[in-house]
Amino acid sequence: MARRSYSLLQALDYVMRSESEDDEESAASEEEASSSVSSENDSITTSDEDYHPVPDSSSSASENDTQTAVEAEQLMAETVGEAADAGAPVPEWMSRSGNIEWFPTAEETMRGPTLYAVARISTLRSAFDLFVTEEIIQLLCTHTNLHGRRKCEDWRDVDDVEMRAYIGILILAGVYRSRHEASRGLWADKTGRAIFRATMPLYRYAQISANIRFDYKLTLPGRFRNDKLAAFRVLWEKWVARLPLLFNPGVDVCVDEQLVGFKGRCGFRQYMPKKPTKYGIKIWVTCDVATSYAWKMEIYTGKSPGSSREVNQGMRVMLQLTEGLQGHTVTCDNFFTSFSLAEELLRRKLALVGTIRRNKPELPPQLVQLRQRKILSSLFAFTKTTMAVSYMPKRGKNVLLLSSKHREPAVSDGEKKKPAAILDYNRCKGGVDNLDKVVGTYSCRRKTGRWPLALFYNLLDVSAYNAFVLWKAVHPEWESTKTHQRRVFLEELGHMLVTPEIARRPCAPRSKAAAAIVAEIQQSGSESEYDPQPINKMRKRCELCINRRRTATTCSSCGKSVCKDHSAVVCVSCLP
Repeated sequence: MARRSYSLLQALDYVMRSESEDDEESAASEEEASSSVSSENDSITTSDEDYHPVPDSSSSASENDTQTAVEAEQLMAETVGEAADAGAPVPEWMSRSGNIEWFPTAEETMRGPTLYAVARISTLRSAFDLFVTEEIIQLLCTHTNLHGRRKCEDWRDVDDVEMRAYIGILILAGVYRSRHEASRGLWADKTGRAIFRATMPLYRYAQISANIRFDYKLTLPGRFRNDKLAAFRVLWEKWVARLPLLFNPGVDVCVDEQLVGFKGRCGFRQYMPKKPTKYGIKIWVTCDVATSYAWKMEIYTGKSPGSSREVNQGMRVMLQLTEGLQGHTVTCDNFFTSFSLAEELLRRKLALVGTIRRNKPELPPQLVQLRQRKILSSLFAFTKTTMAVSYMPKRGKNVLLLSSKHREPAVSDGEKKKPAAILDYNRCKGGVDNLDKVVGTYSCRRKTGRWPLALFYNLLDVSAYNAFVLWKAVHPEWESTKTHQRRVFLEELGHMLVTPEIARRPCAPRSKAAAAIVAEIQQSGSESEYDPQPINKMRKRCELCINRRRTATTCSSCGKSVCKDHSAVVCVSCLP
C-alpha cells in the first residue's frame, strides 16, 4: 500500500494548480475553492507538501477535470485488475485510489486474532504453543516426574521435548481416527503407523500415559474437601486464561454446554440423555458464532458439599461467561434465558436472543395459550427493552423466544412464515454444537478411567482447533484449494511436535519403515539437544554375550556390538 492515498479531489488540485499558477484573475477564485474543499474534507489530514488548492475559474478546468477523473478511474481499475489476476479477493468497499479497504459494518474489523497473537504466529506449532505454553509443559513434566519416581523403579524423567512428542502422538492418533483402537495396534507392524514407533517405544508411551499428572498428588486429599476439581484446577486455570487473550469474537456469540464423554468414577459426572455420549463432564462454553472459537470455558462441578441447591444458576453462568464482552449479541437456550437476565445484559451493553420456557412468570398468558391459534401464526409482545414472540409451527406446539435485540414484529416471506428473531436464533444457536462436531472428528481422546486425563484430552482438542482458527485468520491463503485443511493442519502439527524427539533418538527402532523415518530426520539436520549416535542398520552378534545374541547397538568407545544386558545408560552430561 502506498504511503500517501490521494483522493480524486486532491488529484484535481494538483493538476489545476500547475496550469493556473500565473493567472492573477483566478487567484481569488482559487482561494475560495481551496477553502470550500477544506471545509468539505475536514476529516482528511495532509501535510503542507500534499496540499494544493483547487482552481475553478479557468475554461480548461472542466476538460482537465474530466481527464484526471478518467485517469483516476483507470488507475483504480488497473489496481483492482492486478489483485484479481493474483488470485486475491477484490473487496466491494475499496477506496477510489485502490489502496484502502473499507467495510460496511464494524463486525469485520472487530473480529479475529488479537495483535498479541498475530505477532507470535509464524508456524503451525507457534499457533499451538500460544495455548499449550511452556509453563503448562513444565507443569506437566514436574508433576509427572514426581509421580513416576514414586511408582516406577525404572522411571526416566520426562523433559519438555519428550512431553511435546507425547502430545504430538496423541494428535496424530486423532488424525488417523484411532481413538477407539488399542495402543498396541498403533505400534504394530501390520496395523500401526511407522511414525509412532519412530517417535518412542510403546512401553515408554504407556509409561507416560500411566503416570502423567497435573497436580501434586500428596496435597490433593486436603484440597478435595473444598474443590472437586483440585486434581486439574491449576492447569485448567492457566489454560483458560489464554483463550480471551488471543481472539476477539464477532458481534454474535453463543453460550451453551459441552459434554466430555466419561463413564468412570467422578464426583461431578453428569447425565444428559440428549447428548450422544450421555454420561460425562459438563463444560459451559462461550463460542464465536462465525468460527466456533472457544472464547471462554467453565467446568461444572455441581454444588459444593453441604451447600443448598443453587438458585438462578443460568444467570450466574451467563454473566461469568460473557464478562469482558460489550456490544455483542448473545444467543442461548431456555436454560439461561429470563427477563432479568436480558435486563442485566443490557446494562452491560449486551443483547440477548434465546428461547424461553413457558413456565416463566414474566410471560403474559396470551403468549402461552394455544387455543384459537392458527398454524404458522406469530404473536408478539413488547416492553420498553425486550420483545417476546410466540410462534406456532404446528398444532399443539409453541415456540417462545425472548429478544432484547429485535424491536419490530418482522416475519419472513418464506413458506413457514418464521419471525425474524427466530431466524436469527437458528443462525447463531449452533456455535458450541459445531465446536463439538469439529473437535470430535479428529479427537485425540483415548480410553481412560481417570477424569483429569479425559479433561486433558479435551483441552488438547480445543487448543488444536483454536490454533487452526488463528492460523487461518493470519494466513487465509494457506492450503486454500483443499477441502480438508484442518486434517492437514493437525497432521503437520503432530509431525512438528514429534520431530525433535525423533532427531535425538540414540538408536533406531527395529521396524524398517520407522528406522527409515529416523534416519531421514537425523540426516536432514533437524534440531535436537545433542547429536544423536549413528544408526547401525546391520544387526551383529554381541561380542560379550555367551549366547551371541544379535543386536544393533554398538559401544560408543570401542565400537563393539553389545546387547542390552551388557550395555549401560548414561546421561547427557556423562557422555565422553
